[in-house]
Order: sequence, then C-alpha cells, then structure tokens
Amino acid sequence: MPESRKIIMALMGAFLTGITVVAGCYFSSVKLNHSKYQVWGVDVSNYQGLIDWHKLEEQDVSFAFIKATEGSGHIDESARRNLEKSAETSIKKSAYHFFSFDSAGETQAENYISVVGKDEIDMPPVIDIEYYADKKSNKPDKDEAEKILRPLLENLEEYYGVKPIIYTTVPVYLRYVREKFSDYPLWIRNVNFEPDLMNWKFWQYCDKGELYGYVGEEKYIDLNVYNGTMEQFLAEFP
Repeated sequence: MPESRKIIMALMGAFLTGITVVAGCYFSSVKLNHSKYQVWGVDVSNYQGLIDWHKLEEQDVSFAFIKATEGSGHIDESARRNLEKSAETSIKKSAYHFFSFDSAGETQAENYISVVGKDEIDMPPVIDIEYYADKKSNKPDKDEAEKILRPLLENLEEYYGVKPIIYTTVPVYLRYVREKFSDYPLWIRNVNFEPDLMNWKFWQYCDKGELYGYVGEEKYIDLNVYNGTMEQFLAEFP
C-alpha cells in the first residue's frame, strides 16, 4: 500500500474511533468541544448489565461513577461486581447513592457505607438528587429536603474524609442545592446545552451514548466530562 494511502487510512481510522467513542452521543443537541474537554467517563448501574471494564478502558474511559445504593435499603445488584472488576483497570472510580426524599439521611448514609469501602473509590462519594415518581409535580418542601440531605452529606464526609459530590439536574439544583449546598463539588446533568454559567466539576452531557463492552437491559450509556485537563484530573484524583 502506498505510504500516502496508509496515512489517509490511519487518519480515517482515528476519526471514526473519535466519533464512536467520544462523540458517540445520539439524539442530543449538545455539540461537545472535544479540545476543551479531554477527560471523559461514564456512569453505570445494573441497567448496563455485565460490563467488561477492560473494554471500557480500551475506549479511553478515564473515570466511572458506579451506582451503589438507593434510599435506606436498596443496593444495586451490580454494585459489588462493578466495584471489584473496575478496580482491575486504570479507570478512576466512585460510587453514587440515589437520594430519597422519603427516608432519613442517617440511614441512607448507613446504607451507602455498608456497601462502599473507603479504599474502593478513587474519587469522592456521590449523592444523586433528582425528582422521581411524582416528585416533579409534587415538589418536596425545601426545608424538609435539607433535613434529610444535610446529615447524609455530613455523615459521608466524616466517614470518607472528603466532601461528597452532588449529582443533580438544573431544576433540582436551583431548588435544593444552590442556596444551601453550593460548597459541594457539582456533577450537573444537562443534555441540551453546556452549563457554562455554573461552577461544575463533572458534566453529564449525554444519556444516549453507545460504547462496546456491556450487555444489559439498557442499550445506551451515560457520558460525562471532567472540567479540566488530564493533568489536573490526575493531580486531583491520584
């Protein structure tokens, strides 16, 4: 094969790989600036089923948020397997807890701590607070939500020795997080536009990503970026 054609084929391969791995977000209006956001990762739960973490690593996944618990009693069926298998790779990982407006923060913290060991995560623990069931139409009282969320965050911070990350949507952030919990690292979900007016650490920009290496109920996988360079990421999460 002529040298010029080899070069063209190599460039095409790199281009297609970039589309498949980094830009593989379908049905999204977000046009991600790949030169600006170089560190990207995924979040997963039992919906992704059996995950081959080495295959995710092959696709340049740098970090992962793994669902661990929900409320005061639920444990994700794949939490233990995902925590253990992801540890066999270089992927930096954390685990997230789906917040419940309906049970005490103290028992929610106990549920998470019972599943996620201190040495099993490379990044801070995560609290996922968003509307569920009828909460969007029947919004919980802000003061009552704070009475649950604050001890949950404080107990996790005391146990893991670092401020937890808060994952949330823009409406929930504005109602429950911005006023009382803006000093916590923010992981924001927005699949419509870049949240450049907010001080965020991670951004979930896509909920229709497609990678290879998992077989489960859910075809798609959530894609996220870190707000900084790879050097900054590795310095923050060594």
